[in-house]
Amino acid sequence: MQTWSLGSVTITRVEEQIGFAHMPPERYFRGFDRELFNRHLSWLAPNHYDPITDRVVSSVHSWIIRAGATTILLDACAGNHKPRSWTPRFNQLDTPYLARLRAAGCSPEDIDIVLCTHLHADHVGWNTMLRDGRWVPTFPNAKYLFSKTDDAYWDPGRNAAMVSDPRSAVYTDSILPVVQAGQATLVEDGYRLSSQLAVFATPGHTPGHVSLKFEDAHARAIFCGDVIHHPIQIYAPHWNHMADERPEVAGPTRHDLLGACAETGALLFPTHFGSPHVVRITGVAGVGFAGEFIPPIGT
Repeated sequence: MQTWSLGSVTITRVEEQIGFAHMPPERYFRGFDRELFNRHLSWLAPNHYDPITDRVVSSVHSWIIRAGATTILLDACAGNHKPRSWTPRFNQLDTPYLARLRAAGCSPEDIDIVLCTHLHADHVGWNTMLRDGRWVPTFPNAKYLFSKTDDAYWDPGRNAAMVSDPRSAVYTDSILPVVQAGQATLVEDGYRLSSQLAVFATPGHTPGHVSLKFEDAHARAIFCGDVIHHPIQIYAPHWNHMADERPEVAGPTRHDLLGACAETGALLFPTHFGSPHVVRITGVAGVGFAGEFIPPIGT
């Protein structure tokens, strides 16, 4: 189990799956430049890119943040038994995610807060699980935090465009049961989980995407969800991911977030980076940004 200690919190990665994108980089990234990509091959392979198949590595994991007596689960991966015909990687999975959660020292009952950075299928799936033919909240004692803007965008009951979108199934099986159970809280920019942890708006990948920042006297971190999908985007923040819903906003948001990390020294905790998953960002005069991977405790 991989854990990072940062100021007054500990952060543990819980893996659902790690593998390769199902398309070459030219399709995975909008604006992809093969020449720029090739200049970074010395460090991209093998943890972030496989030259044989020409596919980038993509992890799907949650972060467990232990802050005093509060245990937070950030992003809930794809979940088991969810019908996702439009995205085979997440369709009808059967993974040992909950066993890995328990191996990290957490039962579902131990989670106090679930924060979903956005409402795409691979960030909300374990919000619910199938029990006696019904989708019920997986974390019975948790308060679930959803972006107010994303909730309105993805809810087919409020956004007519979602009625004919197959992705509306994600809202039906992974968000609505939480709302109906009375466990959902809709949040906006500035919502505070504690004096050290605050939600802030990072739109672009979805209209209401949010990130989480941690600050105490000794350390800072940003949990960025899908603002950035792959470490090559540190060097090419203008490359958008193919699933960015608002590409004209996603690039500037990504650039600003990397700039904030470089300026404040906040470690970046993304959701899809390959090993070792966590990055320190530095500014490079006249160039942009660079990254230094930060290994977990004990490595």
